[in-house]
Amino acid sequence: MAGLVIRNFDAADETRPFEEGKGRLDLLHTAGGPVGLAVFEPGWRWSEHVKPLAGTDSCRSAHTGYVVSGRLKIVMDDGESAEVAAGDFIEVSPGHDAWVVGDEACVTLDWTGYGDYAKPA
Repeated sequence: MAGLVIRNFDAADETRPFEEGKGRLDLLHTAGGPVGLAVFEPGWRWSEHVKPLAGTDSCRSAHTGYVVSGRLKIVMDDGESAEVAAGDFIEVSPGHDAWVVGDEACVTLDWTGYGDYAKPA
């Protein structure tokens, strides 16, 4: 393992586009596991733009991350919900839907849940 690793999402190891051009997930594969930068464009909704790729009724990924910009509404399968915004640290259990709130893209960093996210079933 190198003593110093510097990577940039502009040179991601993998990019996964969302349905209808509503954003993308850029992944860096690291020694500690995948780290993802997701860009959710205005109008993006998991149940419309990722569900067809995932093939599940709700998002089955657990997320630990940080909201860089924009806002998301997250609704758990049991009805619990919250809105997150730039500057928020988030932990989200599997079993949820989410969508962009407003006219600004939402950008998130995630270091636990994006390894299999938006990967065709």
